[in-house]
Amino acid sequence: MNNYPETPINLNKINENISKLVLIMEQLRDKQGGCEWDLEQTYETIAPYTIEEAYEVVEAIYESDMDKLCDELGDLLLQVIFHAQIAHERGDFQLEDVISAVCDKMIRRHPHIFAKTEAKTVPEIRKTWEEIKQLEREQLSENKNAISLLDGISTTLPALTRAIKLQQRAAKIGFDWPSIYPAFEKMYEEIEELKIEIEADNPDKNKIQDEVGDILFVATNIARIAGHEPETSLILANRKFERRFKQMEVRSRNNTQTLQDLSLEELESYWVMAKNIEKNQL
Repeated sequence: MNNYPETPINLNKINENISKLVLIMEQLRDKQGGCEWDLEQTYETIAPYTIEEAYEVVEAIYESDMDKLCDELGDLLLQVIFHAQIAHERGDFQLEDVISAVCDKMIRRHPHIFAKTEAKTVPEIRKTWEEIKQLEREQLSENKNAISLLDGISTTLPALTRAIKLQQRAAKIGFDWPSIYPAFEKMYEEIEELKIEIEADNPDKNKIQDEVGDILFVATNIARIAGHEPETSLILANRKFERRFKQMEVRSRNNTQTLQDLSLEELESYWVMAKNIEKNQL
């Protein structure tokens, strides 16, 4: 059962506000009286902001800050409107094309809802979703014989996210570890290969980088098999490190010390203290 109030969606208000936002962006991009900064922007120059806004949405979710999430979703929506306005000016496409295309896609990929096919389990729904996506890729390809199962995975995704998508696609045809334990063995193997390269008489930086990449790829596999998204796992690990490091700084200041002046052993003792404080707060 849903835990949120069953407030009806006000489509009129949504249409009104979307229209208002479109008109605001149109005014900002007006060649006669628009904003100089907005007028200078292109798909390429605002792409980094689009990525940044998406990550800020994720951060608000992890912080469970609903006011912030609402605000950040607005910023992300603005990015969609911004790109659509540029497309309109260039004659590439219209905002209504964007909305229509995603509507068609969602209906097409949910036949168990919109085509009234037999209800399915979540694994079956995911399988159908991927089959439909593969068919779409084939239909878009000029040479269907050249279609790869790995086609369509964006090269601009964060590396960990792209790695798991590649692995998930390969797993669909059975190219996967039978369990998590062989993946552990592979990790140990890759670590040993890295050690060999580092300890070589004339270490080759390219080979070392290659082995580090292999370790990260296997780590992604382990996360996937364990049922966790590696990018999310690393985000949480980063946040945990940041919390504990800041706690180290607080404790050292309370003891009239600075971390820069401490030995590695002293730093380690502060780290253990920070870990214990965090555990006691849970």
